[in-house]
Amino acid sequence: MMTEDQLDAAFAALADPTRRAIVARLAAGPAPVGELAAPFEISLPAVSRHLKVLETAGLITREKDAQWRRCHLRPQGLAGAAEWIDSTRRFWEGRLDSLARFLEGPKPNGKETKHAADADSGNDDPEGGSRG
Repeated sequence: MMTEDQLDAAFAALADPTRRAIVARLAAGPAPVGELAAPFEISLPAVSRHLKVLETAGLITREKDAQWRRCHLRPQGLAGAAEWIDSTRRFWEGRLDSLARFLEGPKPNGKETKHAADADSGNDDPEGGSRG
């Protein structure tokens, strides 16, 4: 499980569209910095700064291979963020399922609510009048 600081760093890193594009490219496999920079109209030092943010967040690793610097995706860095998203999704799905059951459940004293009766009658006027 990621610490809160690690989770914050991962989401902050992924908040930028350039960094998300880099992560998406690295999902296909390792790449040299020059290849990662090619699609962007920004300087190589700017791309390096983006890579540093991703590396600090634990989302990628960089290695020096002779004169090339290759970048690799760290799936375990994304896994922590994915776990947090999944647990939050499960929580809210459970809450929304509970709300749906409550709204679909029996009405007090067996009476329909005004809104339910209006929906059944086709009357969309909240005041109960007819459209003319």
